[in-house]
Amino acid sequence: MTSRFGAALSEHPVTAMAVGEVIGEVLERVGEAPDLALLFVTPPHAGAIDDAAAAVRATLRPTTLLGCTAESVVGNAREVEGEPAVTLWAGHTGPVTPVRLDTDAGDHAVTVPDDASGLVLLADPFTFPTEEVIAALDVPVTGGMASAARGPGGNRLVLDGAVHTTGAVGAFVGPTARFGTIVSQGCRPIGEPFAVTKAERNLIYELGGKPALERLTELFQACGADDRRLMNSGLHVGRVINEHKLDFQRGDFLVRNVLGGDKSTGAIAVGDLVDIGATVQFHVRDAETADEDLRSLLAGECATGALLFTCNGRGTRLFGSPDHDAEVVSEALDGVPLAGFFAAGELGPVGGRNFLHGFTASLALFE
Repeated sequence: MTSRFGAALSEHPVTAMAVGEVIGEVLERVGEAPDLALLFVTPPHAGAIDDAAAAVRATLRPTTLLGCTAESVVGNAREVEGEPAVTLWAGHTGPVTPVRLDTDAGDHAVTVPDDASGLVLLADPFTFPTEEVIAALDVPVTGGMASAARGPGGNRLVLDGAVHTTGAVGAFVGPTARFGTIVSQGCRPIGEPFAVTKAERNLIYELGGKPALERLTELFQACGADDRRLMNSGLHVGRVINEHKLDFQRGDFLVRNVLGGDKSTGAIAVGDLVDIGATVQFHVRDAETADEDLRSLLAGECATGALLFTCNGRGTRLFGSPDHDAEVVSEALDGVPLAGFFAAGELGPVGGRNFLHGFTASLALFE
């Protein structure tokens, strides 16, 4: 008996062998002609991704095939970092609508199908204005930025029978997919939230009527040794997305880096545009916090298939050991067929709006 979803990972160094292994496993699990398939390969296989995609299309025969090159990939409960690997995911999601967004597409207007419940999007970080495009969409977007290259022209994006080096590819999923998202930014708030009372673009001059740098100094002095250490190693600020809420919980903040401070003006610079009247709160991040945040967001969730787009700054770089995010997701979702890659930026909604993130684990859940 076949299942709705399947995923497989191969670490064989020869592309043809690796692709054959994952196709065989997925075909055995889901059968031929799934609605959607995704193929991710690490740099040693990047030069043959067109042949790999052709083999998937010829044998598995998915209605829509997406894929990209990435520095590291996810397959079920495994993460393969910096080594040859191919991962393939496929599922009977119900009808999907493929989309190709070119770098030269003018205003990058996207036509959203009337019955779309979400969009899976893979983009090139060097040639596509991802933040601008996804911010204008009124459906949840999840996915990631291809991460196999350090400059324009080095990444590969797959859409059915074509391989592109620029722009973005994706697939709108229909209502039968029962599509959900999780965005784990891996941070926790410290101190109290403040209203921004003076700001200009990405500079916050005042918080609650006092210089922002003074508020930050007061917080540092009030914190314990552990939080001070985390503040020194990397401080963040969370901006509340839905100001109509009275209490702010996990998932209410869009987290961005604190870039620096200016003693002469009392301002702090952050990696986002901040409006006067916005509510913000300082955040810290470490491996323990990132682990707890992901587990908390997954609690009570269920899925029969899942895609994971995790930051290339996570994995062993953050947790010190391999497979962390994949293992947590697999354990929480009872071994759900899972695939994905380490991205150069992750896509996902916060507070009902789509954003491009960093140091985040973004999940697409199919029930």
